[in-house]
Amino acid sequence: MANRAKSVRENVLGEFFVDTTCIDCDTCRQLAPTVFGDSGEYSFVKHQPRDAAERREAVRAVLCCPTGSIGGQQKAEREEVRRDFPLPIDGDVYYCGFNSAKSYGGNSYFLQRAGGNWFIDSPKYLDPLAGRIEALGGVARVFLTHRDDVADAGKFAQRFGSERIIHRLELRAQPDAERVLEGFEPQELAPGIVAIPTPGHTAGHCVLLVDDCYLFTGDHLWWQPDEMRLGASRDYCWDSWPQQIESMERLLDFRFEWVLPGHGQRVKLAANRMKDQLSLLVRQMKGSAVPQS
Repeated sequence: MANRAKSVRENVLGEFFVDTTCIDCDTCRQLAPTVFGDSGEYSFVKHQPRDAAERREAVRAVLCCPTGSIGGQQKAEREEVRRDFPLPIDGDVYYCGFNSAKSYGGNSYFLQRAGGNWFIDSPKYLDPLAGRIEALGGVARVFLTHRDDVADAGKFAQRFGSERIIHRLELRAQPDAERVLEGFEPQELAPGIVAIPTPGHTAGHCVLLVDDCYLFTGDHLWWQPDEMRLGASRDYCWDSWPQQIESMERLLDFRFEWVLPGHGQRVKLAANRMKDQLSLLVRQMKGSAVPQS
């Protein structure tokens, strides 16, 4: 529960506020970009909501904040907005919401599929969210990009009898996972769904490509809206930056239009423009202008 006495100094006066427990995970800025800003160290309220649409976005941010660092809304309003999740993104792809502090506020996604629905990484386990997921057909598989964003995957798997999928080099984060990926070659997990190992951020990091359109990128790749380009981070590379560069270059062999990251902003671009952006990023990673988060 946010504490107004600990409100950060940049907040504009009004109902909504961010307190000093904020971990700068970017969740609120993704959900309500007109309301929340980035100080460089934490988020803050740059504008109080000006209409019903902005207010709803702000309440969604309250609900999804992994540390409960945003305050100001009414409980009844939260209960109404809670039903927005999972939040539609495009086609059969949804943002789960309810980001978990266990994943440092990482995003997770829900994919509806005729052969069984998927989670890509895991949100916080909450009964209302689990109930909404059940109404959409449950979760047959939970794809875990790497060890950082596992969150409550085990609880969801127990609820729905899901198969959890993770690379062997990340297995310590989910040692009882039902399916373990080996090696570093792309693997088709189901029709139209391919796991692509992208070691670098962690030793067994993987991304998931769906229908040559949606690339779920974990902590490997994201969109930087201020610079209007794709980004990656040497500062938050826990295993090998040279290997992450190689993994990024390997993605040039694949076609996709969406980047859907665990951390950072998502983006949709035409496939040819996405490839151009990715080529530029690879050149930057190889050169002296190392992209930062």
